[in-house]
Order: sequence, then structure tokens, then C-alpha cells
Amino acid sequence: MNKVKSAIIVGAGIGGLISALRLYRVGVSVRLFESVENIRELGVGINLLPHAVKVLTELGLDEELKQIGIPTAELIYNNKFGQKIWQEPRGINAGYNWPQYSLHRGRLQMLLLNAVKKELGENVVFTGHHFDSFQQFDDRVEASFINRKTGEHVGTYEADIMVAADGIHSVVRKFFYPNEGLPKFSGRILWRGLTESSSFLTGKSMIMSGFQDQKFVAYPICPQTASKGSSLVNWIAELKVDGDAPPRHDWNRKVDKQIFAPAFSNWKFDWLDVPKLIEETEIVYEFPMVDRDPLPKWTFGRVTLLGDAAHPMYPIGSNGASQAILDADALGEAIAKHANAEEALKAYETARLQPTASIVLSNRQNGPESVMQIVEERAPNGFDQLHDVISHQELEGIANKYKKIAGFEKQTLNSKAGVALK
Repeated sequence: MNKVKSAIIVGAGIGGLISALRLYRVGVSVRLFESVENIRELGVGINLLPHAVKVLTELGLDEELKQIGIPTAELIYNNKFGQKIWQEPRGINAGYNWPQYSLHRGRLQMLLLNAVKKELGENVVFTGHHFDSFQQFDDRVEASFINRKTGEHVGTYEADIMVAADGIHSVVRKFFYPNEGLPKFSGRILWRGLTESSSFLTGKSMIMSGFQDQKFVAYPICPQTASKGSSLVNWIAELKVDGDAPPRHDWNRKVDKQIFAPAFSNWKFDWLDVPKLIEETEIVYEFPMVDRDPLPKWTFGRVTLLGDAAHPMYPIGSNGASQAILDADALGEAIAKHANAEEALKAYETARLQPTASIVLSNRQNGPESVMQIVEERAPNGFDQLHDVISHQELEGIANKYKKIAGFEKQTLNSKAGVALK
């Protein structure tokens, strides 16, 4: 039998780094390859749901997470007038055994990178290595890398398996699905920013206001700022637009706020001044909301896909990073259970392919945020009594259905004992 003893991981983002930690814990020698020369603390805010925090806790990262994340206390959906539609506690407040965190993507990535270097060694992370091609043999896979700027060949490496965690524009995925084309554009654009501002609501609240074609999301992400009595607020403004998506599909496109800010000029709620928050933001990033169709398979012999390379999804329901973390956990579990490398990768695929496909498709229907669209359609001018528009049972049903689809239904998750992997 050919037990997995070594792995190449393409991509040192969140999914790739956690895969490295998880595989190392089950006895696999890992090397990570990243295109950029220097991994820096980039990006804006993300959320980690309790099932993802469970995995990180089992990896011994819970205390470090507390230092960089805000434990989300509640989630509130509102209409475009700021009227409350649905409110629910989150994380520990909701009775989970693990918190939900709002935090800065770049700070999380650096935390994970430092954990990998500390546990696996400084020499396991290869930067400036852009994936170019691979070959599979009966007993191994070989991967070749180039310098993305110069095109120069920088090395060929071999391992028992290769894990492609190289994002929505995965080069590895393109080898297996060469005619897939660009990600699918939703017709909606996201504009994102970070602003140090006064706290709103509990200071640990996540809010979403509006409806499908116009939405505003905000939540605090920095415990150090919170300790000073204010908030570093991550916000997202979303609008439906005419025409095709902009040509770029990354988080680096800086834009003028006047492209979208006028649409939110009247969104001054008692508990949050949206125009002021946008106005006080120095840098705004634009990103088209895109995903890809679910795939029939991720695993091809000794090569498999993970995270956004496998199942890019709309940023709805706080699921993108969390699902990559669950992928990494399932991959580690499959390798620990199966003596044969190819069987292990197929078992990982079997565990994760259908659940993530369900989330991708649910997010296209707005997932749990569909409650805002329902209220917009039934009461476009607002409401006097919410129960005249939508019942508590309907709201609760939508929320609970999505938790089951996304894998964080409370009783089921809490019943899974957290076994330390140290």
C-alpha cells in the first residue's frame, strides 16, 4: 500500500496553510509553493464560523485567534430603511462550543504562516514559485514552478500527492477543465473598505441591510481598536450593475467611492450612518461578485483541488474561508484513515464535493440573506409590523436550513467532540 508520506501544496493562502498544518499532524511531510515573492498582510475582513474555529482550536490556534478576532455576538438582517427583519445570536452567544470570529484576512494568513514555519520549519514555504505544470507517475507526482515575473524555471519537486489551493483562478484546475473560462459574474459588484469609527450596536454585531440588488454589510474586526472604545469596521456595499464584469477578479482594484456612494446617500439609520462610514474610508476596493459552477470531480489520481480552487462561491453566509478550512480538515482525516494515496484523495472528495456544491447553489439564491429579498418584495416601502410581512417561523426556517446546508447546525456540531491534534 502506498501511504501518503509527502505532499506538495500549491498556494499559501488560508486553505493551503491550514492543509499544511493538518497534514503535518497526520505524519505527512509538506512543502508549500506560493506565486508571490513576499507574503504580506493584505485584504479586508472575513468571518470564521464555529465549525471552522473548531478545526483551528484543535490545531492549537485558539489563543492566537482571540488576539486578532472579534467574537461575533449577533447577526442582524435589516431592510433598506434600517428596520430589523431577523436577529440571532452567533457563536458562543448562540450556545456553540466555539466562537464565530470576524477578523482581518491578512492577519489570519500571517498567523497561519507563522504557525506553519514554527511547526514545520522555515524551509517548507517556497515563495516566488508560480505553478507551471505537473506529471503523474505510478508512485508520485512531479510539479514544476516558474518565476511569474520572468518566466524562469525555478524548480521541479516531487511528492506522493499534490493539493491545489491556488484560488479561484487555479492553474491546476485549468489543466483538468481547460474550457471552463472566466468565473461566472452575478451581475453585482462589491465595494469594500475598512474604517476606524465609533462602535455600533453591541460593538460585536454583524449587520446586513437592503436586498438582493442593493446591500450594505458591516462588522468590526479588530480587538485592539475595540479596547480603545472604537471599532475598525469592515464594510461591503453591493449593487446590481448593467453590463459585463470588470476585467479583473481580484481584491486589488482601487476605485473612486463616487461610483457607488450616491446610491447609499440616504442610508442613515439610528444605529449606523452608512454615508458617513463610506466617506471616512480612505481606500475602497472593487470586486465583481463571481463564482464557478460545481465540478463533477476534484481528484485526478494523486492530484486534488481545495478551497476556492475547488468551489469558489459568492460571499454569502460567511462561508468562503470556513469551507476551505473544513476542506483541509477533511483532507487530513482522509489521509489518516486510508493507506493508499489515491483512495485517500477520493475519500476527501467524497466527503466535501457535494456539501460545498450545495452551498454554491444556495448562495446563488442568496442563502440566509433571502429574508431581506422576501421583505423587499412584500414591503418595498417598509413595514409597521414585521409579522404582517413575514412570520417568525418562516424567518427561523430559512436561517436553520442554511446552517444545515453549510454544516454548522448547532446540536450536530456541538455533539462532535473536539479532539486535540497536538
